[in-house]
Amino acid sequence: MTTNQPALAIHEAARRLQKVVRKTPLQQHVGLSKRYNCTVYLKREDLQVVRSYKLRGAFNLMSSLPEEQLQRGVVCASAGNHAQGFAWSCKKLGAKGVVFMPVITPRQKVSQTEMFGDGFVEIRLVSDNFDECAVAAKKYTAEHGATFIPPFDDHRVIEGQGTVALEVLDELPDVDFLFVPVGGGGLSAGMGVYFKTFSPKTKVVGVEPEGAPAMYESLKAGQPVTLSSIDRFVDGAAVKRVGDLTFDYCRTALDDLVLVPEGRVCTTILKLYNEDAIVVEPAGALSITALENYAEQIVGKTVVCVVSGSNNDIDRLPEIKERSLQYEGLKHYFLVRFAQRPGALKEFVNHVLGDTDDITRFEYMQKTNKETGPALVGIELQKRGDYERLLENMRRYNVDFTEVNKDDALFGYLV
Repeated sequence: MTTNQPALAIHEAARRLQKVVRKTPLQQHVGLSKRYNCTVYLKREDLQVVRSYKLRGAFNLMSSLPEEQLQRGVVCASAGNHAQGFAWSCKKLGAKGVVFMPVITPRQKVSQTEMFGDGFVEIRLVSDNFDECAVAAKKYTAEHGATFIPPFDDHRVIEGQGTVALEVLDELPDVDFLFVPVGGGGLSAGMGVYFKTFSPKTKVVGVEPEGAPAMYESLKAGQPVTLSSIDRFVDGAAVKRVGDLTFDYCRTALDDLVLVPEGRVCTTILKLYNEDAIVVEPAGALSITALENYAEQIVGKTVVCVVSGSNNDIDRLPEIKERSLQYEGLKHYFLVRFAQRPGALKEFVNHVLGDTDDITRFEYMQKTNKETGPALVGIELQKRGDYERLLENMRRYNVDFTEVNKDDALFGYLV
């Protein structure tokens, strides 16, 4: 493997972390193995001390700092998981830290950061995205003579995350495919480099959400690029720009990079919860979601998926279900202009809708003379195939309708 960067000291990081991090389980998943006709293992970093792998990189960097530097204070910027690893490390090392988090960070992650810091960290909510938050954190660091602890773009952070790969190969030396989530690139860089060094036959596949393809676009351009906008739903893997170091490692350590739709990620989250009682955050479901893209290639193979974290706010469940239903073709929204005559709505319910169709939202769009304007109607179907039958019935009964799902601008405004 050729890169402009020095070799990573992942074994040294593992020794430093030995009594700090939890060696997380590598579990065979019977359901996924049967579904894809292969042997699928889950590396359960969702069961780590802070419920994500981020502790590894944060502690590896912070514990390697000179004591005098550490005591001058440390600062980080994070969408949540890095903040928790940072906070736990501050308490463990007795260092005072300041955490900058985007205002939109789920409250659950903010509360967990406060809990793990246990009085050793101060939290500042700044801006509405990670990148602007990081700028504020670095400015504060410079003004106060502290040390910035980056979430991914540092050799010692990458080395710490790479210890996940060491644990996998110690337990399962023969791996055909490794699926690893990609955000800023720290985990994929560390694990990718380790596998390329000690298991070169393994195909290492990075996985990003479609709405935040920072590494994908960077690899395509041959250099790190900054995205103008991103979908922040997969908050643990949604950055506008990957790290310079992580990009350099990933461009040679990753055999492939696949983008998966956020809606399918939501379906994975719900299946893991309903079928296995496994709670994962959106970024934690990326690797499993990507198996569908490789269904034919992984038949008969040994596959490892990294479940990177479980810090999911329960308040997000309605949105997760909604996105899943829309992706699966089971939830549709229409603007319906009902005929101005008695019985029009009754006819719609009795003749247009099927026996198993359910109206989940009904809202007139005008505040005055509302019966003369369109109504926003949300319909949940039992099977994807019921959609064409629903449209056919609307046309048969001359229903005047507009499909809101087909218009991104209209959907975003109304739904």
